[in-house]
Amino acid sequence: MRWLTSLLRLRRGALFDVWRGGQNYCTQSAEDSRPIGRYPTPYKKDLPYDIVELMEEVETKSGFLPNVFKLLSHRPAEFRAFFAYYDAIMNKETGRLSKSDRELIVVATSTANRCPYCVVAHSAVHRIYSKHTTLADQVTVNWELAELSQRELAMLKFAMAVAHAENITEEHFKELEEHGFDREDAWDIAMVSAFFAMSNRIAHFTDLRPNKEFYTMGRLPREKDKAEKS
Repeated sequence: MRWLTSLLRLRRGALFDVWRGGQNYCTQSAEDSRPIGRYPTPYKKDLPYDIVELMEEVETKSGFLPNVFKLLSHRPAEFRAFFAYYDAIMNKETGRLSKSDRELIVVATSTANRCPYCVVAHSAVHRIYSKHTTLADQVTVNWELAELSQRELAMLKFAMAVAHAENITEEHFKELEEHGFDREDAWDIAMVSAFFAMSNRIAHFTDLRPNKEFYTMGRLPREKDKAEKS
């Protein structure tokens, strides 16, 4: 998958060192006694190597492992399919949607679908990409009153129509075109909205909990950044 190559690369020997010496995954969250979800997380030794490799790379790059990886490792085939499709729609190089645009769509539609995990996690990622510390918060409260450009408003209006399963008409497409989006961009907006409608529902029925690290991402300097400045 293309997004794997964008993450920090680890030497295979070093990866096995981490695997042997690191802690096993568990369903307990680090910050309290509440499980991260209602399904068990397999131990590393019981997971396929390619899944462990991905999880180790993400954990090394981010400094923590998002709970969605632990949750979906319960079903390895679905884990692979989920993240392959995620990569296809969220990390594509073509079209007029930036990565921050895509994350904003996720925040708005996940708010409409009342999904705490996706709202918290993707608000954090939006802050990182956009360098805007409050816009995702505004969208979470009321996207129509947030400090958005007319282009962003049109984008979210279309995304929300998809999220609410409205009848999509030519008027929806025309409004997007007035703000510089073509039919392929409309597809991209709709696919992000539709994919995360599924993701939201997975998070709901599994009772998936956000990692505590998401709450401060993009708001406070990382420990690594602070160390480099000192």
